[in-house]
Amino acid sequence: MAKNILSYTCTACGAVHRKWNGKCDACGEWNTLIEEAPLSAGPKGKTLGSTKGRVIGLTTLADEEAPPPRTCSGMAEFDRVLGGGLVPGSAILVGGDPGIGKSTLLLQAVARFAQTGLKCLYISGEEASSQVRMRAQRLGLADAPVRLGAETNLRDILTTMETESPDLVIIDSIQTMWADNVESAPGSVSQVRAACHELVSFAKKRACSVILVGHVTKEGQIAGPRVVEHMVDTVLYFEGERGHQFRILRAVKNRFGPAAEIGVFEMTGGGLAEVTNPSALFLSERGQAAPGSAVFAGIEGTRPVLTEIQALVAPSTLASPRRTVVGLDSGRISTIIAVLESRCGIPFTGLDVFLNVAGGMKVTEPAADLAAAAALLSAREDTALPADMVIFGEISLSAALRPVGQAENRLKEAAKLGFSQAIAPSGTKTEGGDGIALRKLPDLVTFVGDMFGAG
Repeated sequence: MAKNILSYTCTACGAVHRKWNGKCDACGEWNTLIEEAPLSAGPKGKTLGSTKGRVIGLTTLADEEAPPPRTCSGMAEFDRVLGGGLVPGSAILVGGDPGIGKSTLLLQAVARFAQTGLKCLYISGEEASSQVRMRAQRLGLADAPVRLGAETNLRDILTTMETESPDLVIIDSIQTMWADNVESAPGSVSQVRAACHELVSFAKKRACSVILVGHVTKEGQIAGPRVVEHMVDTVLYFEGERGHQFRILRAVKNRFGPAAEIGVFEMTGGGLAEVTNPSALFLSERGQAAPGSAVFAGIEGTRPVLTEIQALVAPSTLASPRRTVVGLDSGRISTIIAVLESRCGIPFTGLDVFLNVAGGMKVTEPAADLAAAAALLSAREDTALPADMVIFGEISLSAALRPVGQAENRLKEAAKLGFSQAIAPSGTKTEGGDGIALRKLPDLVTFVGDMFGAG
């Protein structure tokens, strides 16, 4: 085994000696050499060895630092998801299904940033420059001062970025980039990791913001290693269904702003248009009160959003009835059905259950439990809920209703859209107001009895 090599450092000048001497050969001081162990032990070339590094500067938690400057694009929904604007030197990863509009959104965003005075580059690895120009002409962005390039060689791209010194660079996409020092095909784990590391390092050293486009797998996750998401500052997912015109940009990670923030866009012939009032848009196709429909007052990031939860319960001809859920967690819906059966005595045996969130929205917070249960019961009993009622609350396994946060903001959004009734758990702190009559219920059994005359 390798023997640990000790070194001796002079406390007066910092010189390092291999053996102890009474006098330091560097500064001439006597009795200043002290014994120091190496940084790490092990075979040479495998560990750090005895070589010392530089001492880094340390601060305290009480030190005050100005917040990072931000540049707004003028697209309010895009700036909201970024946390208030683009931070210099930030690395952003944008993922989404093929054809959902990632390139369209980023081309619109980079054009807006260029018009504010930022020097912007758009590097396309999947399309030719002529294709990007055609899209820009269709969107009315041909006059935007954006420098365009089509390249996949990472070394050439970094050299161009070093020469141009841009403020913002769009890489579309990271799976097409390849580094000539990595012996694997473009899109492989090694290539994606190496390309992302080099681009993020360049962004941090030169205070140049980089936005990377990432492909997604069949499961909806960004393709490549999960380490890529850890390397960047912000991870955005572009969600939406091809059959709907709505597109939702969701922040799942953001070091410069709140996570879980969303921006809502509408796909039009002229590109992606911002939706300033998502609640009104998601409820725009809602007609008169019908069985199986309940309006949920939710919170997405920092904004309240009202969505319609639709349910259909029908007799099943199958041995195992179907449970089809779109826009909600299917496991949580199964739990709600089990609570309704065991705690409230309402069977769903032999019944197919279909549940959907209108408009292609995805709801993840537990506050939607009570609205989902209301929609299921309304569909099963063929009884319509009041059209001017919103519902929110979490259901526990004991059928108790648990309060949720930001109830006041939920009710304000509902009042803004003309709703006059609300049902919430009894532990909700707010007392309603703003023209909304708030009814607080302790458990799911009471809710079933009050709304459907059973329980």
